[in-house]
Amino acid sequence: MSYLPASPALFALLLLSAGANAAMAQSGGQASKPQDHSTMTPERHAIMHGGKGSEGDSAFTALQERGKMAMGVNQYASAHRFDVMPDGGRIALEMKSDDSLAVAPIRAHLKLIQHAFQAGDFSTPQFVHMRAMPGTDVMASRRAWIQYSYSDLPRGGQVRIVTTDPQSLAAIRKFMAAQRGDHKAAGLTPAR
Repeated sequence: MSYLPASPALFALLLLSAGANAAMAQSGGQASKPQDHSTMTPERHAIMHGGKGSEGDSAFTALQERGKMAMGVNQYASAHRFDVMPDGGRIALEMKSDDSLAVAPIRAHLKLIQHAFQAGDFSTPQFVHMRAMPGTDVMASRRAWIQYSYSDLPRGGQVRIVTTDPQSLAAIRKFMAAQRGDHKAAGLTPAR
């Protein structure tokens, strides 16, 4: 009788959970206590995920390391896209090559992002970028006017962000532009 989950994705999620619990135990936290990311400083978030913060690193290298902690995949082996769409935007993250072991953490991360963003929690991008991201204050306060949906991509996944509210749309565009710039990522911006 096997005690391993039948689903490779579930197994990867269990491994990620074990890693997060180990990092919390190393940082003095209790693995059994839930962590409220919304009240956590970016530095505390880094420590919780086993990092030491950004001292001594170049800004982009530090961003990539924090991204790896938050997303569970090598940032140089994966590709981000931050597309601005007429009705919102799209965040896509995929591996650059076939790596089935890395796909599960990407999908798990993006599903968590979908739920966190829908709840108005933007602490993960704040941790990765070590600053409040442009537009997230409005996206959080107007979350009732924004829908977030997750779907799989062949080598990862995507979160689609949709709104009909002009104020929310402007905030989403600011957020996507800041993400694209900081990650040095690709993205589409429609002609206006």
